[in-house]
Amino acid sequence: MVTMQIKRLFFDRPRVQKAVGKSQRKVLSRAGAFIRTTAKHSIRKRKGSAPPGAPPHSHEGSLRRLILFGYDDRTETVVVGPVGFKRSTAPHLLEFGGAVKTKRPRLVRVETRSRDKRGRFTKAKFRRVEAGTKLVYAPRPFMGPALEKQRPKLPKVWQGIVGVRS
Repeated sequence: MVTMQIKRLFFDRPRVQKAVGKSQRKVLSRAGAFIRTTAKHSIRKRKGSAPPGAPPHSHEGSLRRLILFGYDDRTETVVVGPVGFKRSTAPHLLEFGGAVKTKRPRLVRVETRSRDKRGRFTKAKFRRVEAGTKLVYAPRPFMGPALEKQRPKLPKVWQGIVGVRS
């Protein structure tokens, strides 16, 4: 008569859970690093604003510098995105677009630099808007495309990660 202990194969065994927990943190941290790197590389240093739908341009580097990732033990997930913008909705506006009311009067660009009939560059044109004016921003996503670019590579990161021996 052959007897087998099926219970040793289940995932509720402490040894298997411990191995999966360590491996899961390692894999999710690696995935977070990949996504962060892809997002940071998509933001290029350029003058002017990026066209709608393209990743934003960086003028001084704070957005690129503040894209971080972290593993959350409580929910067992990894969070990737820009942090450290006190009371600012700029990262959210860049990713998803939206409207914001101005807090103080400001100059808003209405035309970009272009060329005249002779081919010479012309200056950009600005318009003054009063406080309380609603400004609408088109989305310039950078985190969503970074995740989509890395999504096909993520299953390979999990491959062979749990090495439990009996």
